[in-house]
Amino acid sequence: MDVRRIGLGAKRLLREGYAPADRDAAVRLVRRAVELGVDHIDTAAFYPSVADASQGPGGFTSLGVANAIIREALEGYAGRVVVATKVGPTDAGLAAPGDLRSLVEADLRALGRERLDLVYLRQAGLADVREHFSVLAALREEGLVEHLGLSNVRPEHLDQALSVAPVTALSNRYAPDFGRLNDSLLCRCGDLGIAFVPFFTLAAEGREVGGVADNAVVTRIAEAHGATPAQVRLAWLLSRGPHVLAIPGTSSEAHLVENLAAASLKLSVEDLEALG
Repeated sequence: MDVRRIGLGAKRLLREGYAPADRDAAVRLVRRAVELGVDHIDTAAFYPSVADASQGPGGFTSLGVANAIIREALEGYAGRVVVATKVGPTDAGLAAPGDLRSLVEADLRALGRERLDLVYLRQAGLADVREHFSVLAALREEGLVEHLGLSNVRPEHLDQALSVAPVTALSNRYAPDFGRLNDSLLCRCGDLGIAFVPFFTLAAEGREVGGVADNAVVTRIAEAHGATPAQVRLAWLLSRGPHVLAIPGTSSEAHLVENLAAASLKLSVEDLEALG
């Protein structure tokens, strides 16, 4: 994808499990991000969700607020902004292949678009993604989707999807202190020309609703550079390869500006070795 390397993740526009306390402020934040050059926004119809006991243990009900905020923020904007969304999770669990078309069509309506720029298949518990991915590939052939991606996947899922259709982007969890479980996938994506777009690079245990994860090495390097820990994490991420894109989320304009400034932070070889 031809986009700037730091975009915006939409999940932190929202309070934990709820719509933002100030919807207008969330709309302004997205508009400000675009004014500052952001041309890649990552969202999903299942942002946010609230606990719903009627759905059984661990059940949730999707509110779909993030997409509505993005649509309002971009209304009338003449420039190009790639909006990436995800399908798969629903209130009743992972969608069946036959349900994916309706989810994509719902995203088209919610975002006010005739074609979705990038749709990830967000899998959960599948041994084989080919049947699901084939549905998205058919929608791509119909012109409803431009690019396809994978999210929350294992290496074999990438191979399965590639046997069906081209994969433009892959989104898995990735951070200096997350055990580096996805190093091999990151490298494979680079070899194949696939964008690697990780989530939760900044997040602590609270994930999207927590603060930036506390890490003594990150903090030390941040202090040495006069930077924030979030900026160090983003700079580290971008150092992993030119195919790596960042989608940090925030509900604060000040943090938005700080996150975008991380693109110019240059970490030393020693810094990168310390971060691993």
